Amino acid sequence: MPFYVLVLRNVLTRKVRSSLTATAVAIAIMTVFALGVLTFSLRQTAISILRTGHADFTIGQKGVSDLLYSSIDESEVGRIEAYNGVESVTGVLIAVVELDKDRPFFLELGMQPDQSDEFGVQVVSGRLFTADATNEIMLGYRASRDLGKNVGDSIAIDSETYTIVGIFSTGQVFGDSASMLPLRQLQTVERKPGIVSLAFVRVKPGVDIDGLRATIDADNPQLATVRTESEFGRIDRNLKLISAANVGASILALIVGAIGVMNTTTMSVFERTREFGVLRAIGWSRRRLLSLVMSEAIVLAIGGAAVGLAVGYVVIQALKEVPELVGVFQPDYPLGVFGRSLGIAIGMALAGALYPSVRAALLAPIEALRHE
Repeated sequence: MPFYVLVLRNVLTRKVRSSLTATAVAIAIMTVFALGVLTFSLRQTAISILRTGHADFTIGQKGVSDLLYSSIDESEVGRIEAYNGVESVTGVLIAVVELDKDRPFFLELGMQPDQSDEFGVQVVSGRLFTADATNEIMLGYRASRDLGKNVGDSIAIDSETYTIVGIFSTGQVFGDSASMLPLRQLQTVERKPGIVSLAFVRVKPGVDIDGLRATIDADNPQLATVRTESEFGRIDRNLKLISAANVGASILALIVGAIGVMNTTTMSVFERTREFGVLRAIGWSRRRLLSLVMSEAIVLAIGGAAVGLAVGYVVIQALKEVPELVGVFQPDYPLGVFGRSLGIAIGMALAGALYPSVRAALLAPIEALRHE
């Protein structure tokens, strides 16, 4: 009988025990997979907001719980623009409103119209709003399409009624799904005079970007510069905490799953002592016996992982409908999450089956055959 057939037969012979072990593994992998996708997707959402402007790096208030709560005084923006090597700085106020039940996370971007080029705004229809307008607004082309609104139409946002004067494109999904209006008007509505949320910095050609960032960070301890995804936690503690929770959950899942596999595999070894004695007596090496027990555990873990991934996908689809996550959570499935889930499943199998497999391999044939 081929070795792999023997492995599958041994797993399928003990249907109830194998099913319970696979279920434990599936629950652990479901948790790891769902949290991994949630964390990655929320990070991508936040990074998309940071990258809305076509900038070399972004500046926000250091250590806030959410980047949308970042608060920078416009005078600070002016000081940053004065640094040697800085070409332009665009201060943008970001606000979130519930447009309707299907769009509880609708972005409003407040900025000066004369900075639209630096910000990467391209008007595809209509015109820019004027700086002192109180009733003019622009929509990203995605927002225009989704809302069925075009130039000349009116739109009501937070008890304010605006006339759509232009449709724009930024090349970023969240920017193109947002609205844009005069900075002074949004500051008035949000009761944040002289305040912006983020500053988008473009540097002159040939400038050492990291060196410039280091200088700005040193001179402005209340601010933080961000250029890469790994640095995002500098201005958003929430996502940093979620990422830490994801790592903790992965470790806990590995431990719990490994204990479940070890329990099942150990019981199997005790029950099959005579069987292992016979296999040793007919010439099986310790290495082959160890491989048999390990392989059975790996098959259980991979089967449980497959079920866990399927259930995790269903859970993620359900999370999309949670009111607090609508418009914020757009599932993204990176290969790294699948790889980590599979790695944890195999880790469960190896860690859980190590002791039972070594015990089985070290059995003396004669003593094993005497076992009742």
